Amino acid sequence: MKEEIARYRARFEEYAELRVQENRSLRISLLNGDVVGNSRGAQSGVSARAFKSGVWGFASSPRTGDPKLDDGATRETIDRAVANARFLGSRESAGALTQGPLPSRPGRAVVDFSTKKPRKSQKEMIEFIRAVDSYCLKYYPGLSSRSVSLSCLDMEKTLLTADGADAYSLIPRTILMVSLTVDADGEPVDLYEVYGGRGLFEDVFDDPGELFPNIDILADNLARKSKGVYAKPGERDVVIDSDLAGILAHEAVGHTVEADGVLGGSVAADAMGEAVASPLVTLVDFANTALGETCPVPVWTDDEGVDARDAVLIDRGVLRSYMHNKESAAHFGVEPTGNARAYGFYDEPLIRMRNTAILPGASKLADMIASVDDGYYFLRSSNGQADSTSEFMFGVVMGFEIKGGKIGEALRDTTISGVAFDMLKTVTAVSDDMSWSCGGMCGKKQSIPVGMGGPAVRCRVNVGGRA
Repeated sequence: MKEEIARYRARFEEYAELRVQENRSLRISLLNGDVVGNSRGAQSGVSARAFKSGVWGFASSPRTGDPKLDDGATRETIDRAVANARFLGSRESAGALTQGPLPSRPGRAVVDFSTKKPRKSQKEMIEFIRAVDSYCLKYYPGLSSRSVSLSCLDMEKTLLTADGADAYSLIPRTILMVSLTVDADGEPVDLYEVYGGRGLFEDVFDDPGELFPNIDILADNLARKSKGVYAKPGERDVVIDSDLAGILAHEAVGHTVEADGVLGGSVAADAMGEAVASPLVTLVDFANTALGETCPVPVWTDDEGVDARDAVLIDRGVLRSYMHNKESAAHFGVEPTGNARAYGFYDEPLIRMRNTAILPGASKLADMIASVDDGYYFLRSSNGQADSTSEFMFGVVMGFEIKGGKIGEALRDTTISGVAFDMLKTVTAVSDDMSWSCGGMCGKKQSIPVGMGGPAVRCRVNVGGRA
């Protein structure tokens, strides 16, 4: 879809942004060996935003594939956005977040993660996940249910702005989820794992046999969970592995320090420069590269055309920054961070996280577990929620007792809850390794891929369970 759109710059009578975008998706689902879902689709279109008197005007239009019709639609979309901005600016400018010019740091990155390998057909992808399903059936016949699903999303964008941004990106992601269920004591017990990550199918998966050792681990954990015990409720010493630590960083902390959330009254509004966590905690929203590796959802130029940079949100326990778009950065008198993101061509960019994680520390995971006399080791989450006060509750679907510094019985499903900024102050160790979850999604008004992860942390948290 990469194309030259600079010819439209002459129509930018106000500050304006033009984005041409196509999202291509594929989803295949097997349930107990039967194909229950098999779909492929694409959404392609153009959107424009214009800024006048502190107010945005927005317009969008789908693309037809006809060059002449699409050219006319693009010109009309720009003109409508400019007209909308002028109209709204003449009536609503008094309540605008900023009246002055928007900050500028134009991005010009060209990023293309397309594959050099021959593309697989939909039939070949079905055969791949059938092979995974067949392995589950053959080697684990005691399962009461099994589900294997493949999800692919390719987001391709060309961006042009009045302040000089001219960028292109193709960022694909391929995710395979395997969910297994057994019956235990008359109740279903299930567990799932997600594999894959950034890249097209051909670059992420090759031989289904490469997944079989991972499925063995999943099945073994499920067997242990089916014989597991229930956690005891109350505030407990716990070690939270990277999966849960990443969700905590994203949901319970990250949303409170998005600048639009701050302006809406989040707990972080009055906490800038204050200690909100242990000095062991440094939390960063990475733009595109973390510790020398490309992030799961890399952003070099955001959807406002800003050259994206890392946002160090908490530095050694102290709140240091919010995540910004151009408008909030102007309001707070700081540089934009490049956190404006939109899911589809029909969406306006919002302040969104990219790849949010706590930085690794200096402790060994084994030592962290050994230091807990009576507590829990939590590995895998299900779902959860958090609000603007940083109060959270997350489901935990895989965990273990820690007794005398050693891993004990597996746990049945439980929950953890608390106030993130209080819980983070109890952190007494951070592991020296780091991993990312590969299938993170954020549902803030528009569902969009995000990266989340980090090290393991030792802390105290409220645990749900049975007395």
